[in-house]
Amino acid sequence: MRDHGSVLDDVRRGMTPAYIYNDREIFELEKERLFSRAWMFVGHESEVPEPGDYVVRRVLEDSFILARGNDGQVRAMFNMCLHRGMQVCRAEMGNATHFRCPYHGWSYRNDGRIIGLPFHQEAYGGEEGFRRKGQALLPAPAIDIYNGLIFVSLDPDAPPLTEYLGDFTFYLDYYTKQSASGLELRGPQRWRVKSNWKIGVENFAGDMYHTPQTHTSVVEIGLFREPKAEKRKDGCTYWAGRGGGTTYKLPPGTLEERLRYVGYPDEMIERMKTMWSKEQLSLIGDNGFMISAASAFPNLSFVHNWPKVEDSEDVLPFISIRQWQPISEDETEVLSWFAVDKEAPEEFKALSYKAYLMCFGSSGMFEQDDVENWVSLTTTAAGSMARRLLLNNRMGLLSDNRPVVPALTDNEFSGPGVARIGYGEYNQRFLLADWADHLERPAATQPPVEVGTPDSPRGATTGEDDELAEASR
Repeated sequence: MRDHGSVLDDVRRGMTPAYIYNDREIFELEKERLFSRAWMFVGHESEVPEPGDYVVRRVLEDSFILARGNDGQVRAMFNMCLHRGMQVCRAEMGNATHFRCPYHGWSYRNDGRIIGLPFHQEAYGGEEGFRRKGQALLPAPAIDIYNGLIFVSLDPDAPPLTEYLGDFTFYLDYYTKQSASGLELRGPQRWRVKSNWKIGVENFAGDMYHTPQTHTSVVEIGLFREPKAEKRKDGCTYWAGRGGGTTYKLPPGTLEERLRYVGYPDEMIERMKTMWSKEQLSLIGDNGFMISAASAFPNLSFVHNWPKVEDSEDVLPFISIRQWQPISEDETEVLSWFAVDKEAPEEFKALSYKAYLMCFGSSGMFEQDDVENWVSLTTTAAGSMARRLLLNNRMGLLSDNRPVVPALTDNEFSGPGVARIGYGEYNQRFLLADWADHLERPAATQPPVEVGTPDSPRGATTGEDDELAEASR
């Protein structure tokens, strides 16, 4: 493998080697050093609301069953039988008390524990040959939940999720905590694009510069008032902790007037006022900024926007959550969820969903515009000339690294992190600097987990093991 030290140095100074968007060695390094230890979004609690509910999700090649056990706890279990490695669950979602391996019939409770092993005594000599008691499907090394968002990490030594996300949780709350009931999700829609995964993440993290150009047609037909150039340049980018995004600048008015401007009804506004902190409310009501797109490192993104719907001059907001699932150096699977406050009026939910599909669903107008750019970039990055080109990602910086515009003060922007008005590539640089830090640091080697032998560590156990073993005979 090549020495990528100079590549990482170039990335950190904002001169990005073009080929990192389509290179097999870079992608293998990402799998080894980035995705092996970052916190990865895999789903939402509303997708598994009842005991027995499950969905199957991936972290690159690793398949996990996200299931709510009979005890109400959400778990992430590696979707591989302990016997010969067959996938235990091949349905994408459902409700089950047990999962039965189709190969040899080993059965597991929805909390992962083995409940059935055919011919245990005859084939293994009972516990003496294979210690069934206490064995369970391999759990994700780490799992944590924030505002209903479920994350897993393949690193058993991963820091707590809130520590990892840092001050980005301040902004996450706008998308995920509009009432005490939290979100409900629809989806995910899935589609694949011949594009490197990093391009979409960067685009959502802070690229206000592309919207007046790439999405000109959306502006021209009058669907959106916000992508116009003068609207974008008056907004700001922000970066805090492990994520950042963009905002729009709202017209003058009170908090309530500004939230109505983006289409929220009064009953939802009143609930927001009880859920968000004084500083979160001030960002909208006093500073006049409304969150739009955002990305959390490495591959989770959000959209918040407000198009016109139903042949009306009125606008209505929608929220979308998406994961960029790397397939290879030049292909990405997009998982896209529609998200809405659970307590929102039913009419609002229906129109908001329509707005999402129209803009950022698999055939949405914004989506089609963006993908054309991303595919072209990825294809061009594969050639030999791309290895000679350093892309200039220094927008917002002068030659001596001084910013073109100063950061907003606490009085101008009440949120944490660094925020600046206008166009710049600060967020893309922050994101790629984190990427470079991960690729520079070798990942720790994890010892294999041995199951079923007398000397092996016990799996996940509870006081019910004896009762379960007896019941399965």
